[in-house]
Amino acid sequence: MHFFNEIFIQILILLAISIAVIAIAKLAKQPYSIALVLVGLFLGLTDIPIIEEAEQFITQSNVFQAIIISLFLPILLGDATLKLEFSLLNNQRKPILALAFAGTLLSFLLIGLGSYYIIGLPLVVAFTFAALMSATDPISVLSIFKTLGVPKNLAITIEGESLVNDGIAVVLFQISTIYLISYIEMGITGIGAGILLFLKFSIGGLLVGLLLGFLFSQFLRPFDDYPLEVAFSILLFFGCYFIAEHFHVSGVIAVVVGGLVFGSYGSKIGMSEQTKTNINTFWDSITQIANSLIFLMIGLEIRNIDFSQKWGMIFLAIIIVIVGRAIAVYTSTAFGSGLSSKEKHIINWGGLKGSLSIALALSLSPDFEGKETVLLLTFSVVLFSLLIQGLSIKPLIVKLLE
Repeated sequence: MHFFNEIFIQILILLAISIAVIAIAKLAKQPYSIALVLVGLFLGLTDIPIIEEAEQFITQSNVFQAIIISLFLPILLGDATLKLEFSLLNNQRKPILALAFAGTLLSFLLIGLGSYYIIGLPLVVAFTFAALMSATDPISVLSIFKTLGVPKNLAITIEGESLVNDGIAVVLFQISTIYLISYIEMGITGIGAGILLFLKFSIGGLLVGLLLGFLFSQFLRPFDDYPLEVAFSILLFFGCYFIAEHFHVSGVIAVVVGGLVFGSYGSKIGMSEQTKTNINTFWDSITQIANSLIFLMIGLEIRNIDFSQKWGMIFLAIIIVIVGRAIAVYTSTAFGSGLSSKEKHIINWGGLKGSLSIALALSLSPDFEGKETVLLLTFSVVLFSLLIQGLSIKPLIVKLLE
């Protein structure tokens, strides 16, 4: 009992700091994710005993690392999909699918090969890092969009790309960390096996999400009771994730698809306006707590990163990720995407790395050879992305859309 009391106290300390930072950032009309990272960096570089103890638990505890993916991912993805209307996504399906599939896979290959040949990382480490860098986190960018009145179709494209490429990136991450070497040793046969496994993960997750999303949408029909319907949404998101993972398919894709069905179809056939408002409010609050802890952790993690003699590697990793993202965006949207060149520039520079990349990196097993290198490079690129790209995207948007 004493152990669990200590855990809750340590989490409560960090949560209190996070909420205070968010409140100040919102008063200043600034993206809270960047503010949390900056405060986390400051706290990570100082020696405050109570903060140090809480930080050590969050970033080093095996218990926390074991639950970080299974707890945070369904929350973050479920909340995002619940609020997206399928009709809006469908209107932007061409650029979303081009970016999410062709763009993500091309980015994965370019960053993986670049990390292997230019930095000299072991193959598994290079492509594990590439998978982490293929996911985008639009939280900061979308909050800036709202303040600037950016066209809705551009915001939907960026959010839709992020949701789909998160699922693909997690599948690539699982393949890279577990199966990559075996498939390479198999040669051409291994490439085919890798593609089949990718399809199994993706299509399996899609089917689980469709089935559960439809079933839970039907459960809503007899009720006009928003606490119960909130409970249904909780069961749906975590059910999608854990049932899909149980059958060895993508839990992330299952949550994304299940949330989309529940939010678009389920809300039309079984939710009153009051229920929609209350469900969105509930998930807004839960997501803000989850995001606040993750973004604060990004800054706090600096205490555990050894930067000595590794600045060259970090610089190369940042360049490889930026170039890989740019080639992937402009190539995948070159034909038939309907995006203007200015919109492509915003999508490229607005493809920030964030909470998912850090959460996946922290979830790596302690036995994974190269975990420290993956953490170092992921942390460094995410930090660069949030601070440099995140702080420069607003003037870029103003300049391009003026």
